[in-house]
Amino acid sequence: MDIQKWMEKIVYRLPEGLSARVFDAIKDIPLVRRAIEKEMNEMMGGIRDSIKPYAGKVPEFERMPERGMDQGAVLEMMEDIQNKESEKWEKGFVSGAVYHGDKDHIGFLNRVYALHSQSNPLHADIWPSASKYEAEVVSMTADMLGAGRTKDEICGVVSSGGTESILLAMKTYRDRARKEKKIRRPEIVVPSTVHAAFDKAAQYFGIKIVHVPVKSDCTADVGAMKKAVGRNTIAMVGSAPCFPHGVVDPIAELSEVARQKGIGFHTDACLGGFVLPWAEKLGYEIPSFDFRLPGVTSMSADTHKYGYAAKGTSVVLYRGSQLRRYQYFTITDWPGGLYFSPTFAGSRPGALSAQCWAAMVAMGEKGYLEATRHILATAEEIKSGIEKIPDLTILGNPLWVIAFASDRVNIYQVMEQMSQKGWSLNGLHKPACVHICVTLRHTRPGVARRFLADLNNAVAHVKAHPEQTGDMAPVYGMAATIPFRGLVGDMMTRYIDMLYSTR
Repeated sequence: MDIQKWMEKIVYRLPEGLSARVFDAIKDIPLVRRAIEKEMNEMMGGIRDSIKPYAGKVPEFERMPERGMDQGAVLEMMEDIQNKESEKWEKGFVSGAVYHGDKDHIGFLNRVYALHSQSNPLHADIWPSASKYEAEVVSMTADMLGAGRTKDEICGVVSSGGTESILLAMKTYRDRARKEKKIRRPEIVVPSTVHAAFDKAAQYFGIKIVHVPVKSDCTADVGAMKKAVGRNTIAMVGSAPCFPHGVVDPIAELSEVARQKGIGFHTDACLGGFVLPWAEKLGYEIPSFDFRLPGVTSMSADTHKYGYAAKGTSVVLYRGSQLRRYQYFTITDWPGGLYFSPTFAGSRPGALSAQCWAAMVAMGEKGYLEATRHILATAEEIKSGIEKIPDLTILGNPLWVIAFASDRVNIYQVMEQMSQKGWSLNGLHKPACVHICVTLRHTRPGVARRFLADLNNAVAHVKAHPEQTGDMAPVYGMAATIPFRGLVGDMMTRYIDMLYSTR
């Protein structure tokens, strides 16, 4: 039985809520369960080779070796693996992921990391340099995001990445609302395009998340979000820009709604925090999004994206230390002594904070301005080229994260063809589309032209051969069209299982 075709013929045609209930009722019937297992196994089999390319080709260890390998042999094996993996992103064939990538810049950061490899901010008495670096990273980021143009204190902490920054902010609002307003069933109101980390925060911290559909230009609907605010709402959220379509929400209007209602407002600038301020200075028309707006009470900005630090750092900022204190953890009666931590982790790699500081100081304003200038110019070239392809449509009005869709060809098959040409792009849902997040790797000579030429050829191939689905297109198509999400969640769970499997 082809479970996908069977569902399309019977279950999918039912109303969304009813189809989910019907599927839940029949999925454990042995025949249906076996059919689902077969379909899932076939899909996972097509994915396994791409995420387990070293199986049987390099030494594998399911148990610790009785005698340790020679360090030279270990390094040789790991260098060979690294060389295979770096080729794609070094050539600029990857959307996002590596935001700088210049060998001299990477070498500089690696030297900084080596100097501080034993540093741990948990032990500030041993490594006071870690506190210096983190405090200055926070201060420089806050200044970039409007701290110098408001009378309020803007403060924050360094986290491990954008997801942790978002989780910390939502936990902070939950705890403040619990203490100051006695809210026991907290809610946050977000656009449907907001980052998935907010859903993770809601799941982890017992917060109800209210997703509000966006407008046709992919930006948040201010009126609809205002109506969604209730007495248990603890915060509203806007993106600058959103990950899927690269557009900036109307932060000024949204944050003013939050201010008038006396609730928090978080600007998620994880992706754009280190681009938008420089784009504004370069003369681009950038809508207000930072602490210059009185209603913005917190922000997240990723230093390890366009801040050009190595992976593992982000900054979460607050309007006032009183709000930030709800983020902290302290315990006074532990037999192990007085214990406190500003973020979720206890011990943290101080070397990452050191190289983050080094990246920012070495780049300076001029470096960030020049990097942003090149990225936005390349993005304009790519947008212009996509607009000339009749079968594709750009969603919204993005600056450098460019999402494109099609009502004439299967966009996931186009993505599959691009993958076969060496490109690693992001497949998106609701609506079905693909995006490229432009980085410094794409600004290298000829990369944008190569992308557009390959994209034209990919579209032409899919139009001529619509029957060729490939390995990943059916997976994305299935995930995009299944009206109940439990089956998609099962598929994702199996994927994570596969990542941690040695077999």
